[in-house]
Amino acid sequence: MMRSVKKSLLFGALLLIIATASVFYFYTDREMEEVLLQPQNLQLTSRGAGLYAENCAACHGGSLEGEPDWRSTSADGSLPAPPHDETGHTWHHTDDLLFRITKFGTAKAAGLEDLNSNMPAFEETLSDEDIITILSWIKSQWPEELQQRHDALNERTRSLQK
Repeated sequence: MMRSVKKSLLFGALLLIIATASVFYFYTDREMEEVLLQPQNLQLTSRGAGLYAENCAACHGGSLEGEPDWRSTSADGSLPAPPHDETGHTWHHTDDLLFRITKFGTAKAAGLEDLNSNMPAFEETLSDEDIITILSWIKSQWPEELQQRHDALNERTRSLQK
């Protein structure tokens, strides 16, 4: 009898450990980990160019130019894909926000579920590493001055979050 009680307690403790580990693994806010783009990493950015061409260029353009009239609302009420070069506003957003927009789509990343955006969520298509690789390539295409301004934006934001 005592042996079955010990087995039951051991089994219960094991289940509790597994349940706790599962909750931690599946519900940890992994997307909120610090994202650091690496535009100087040539191996990463050369891979990013191909991933961008496969997954992003159809909307954002092969040369990062975006869709025509990207600041004007389309007939369906959505905004066209913006450019990711220096003429757009991509460099105005932190690494973390760019990552979340790519992974979850603009509406969810911005916390505006009713936002009419054609930006798809890539969380089922691209790994976190792939997303960082693509964003690193995009940043590597900006003029050095914009890369430095973007780095400063990231630093200011990180220091405010601490």
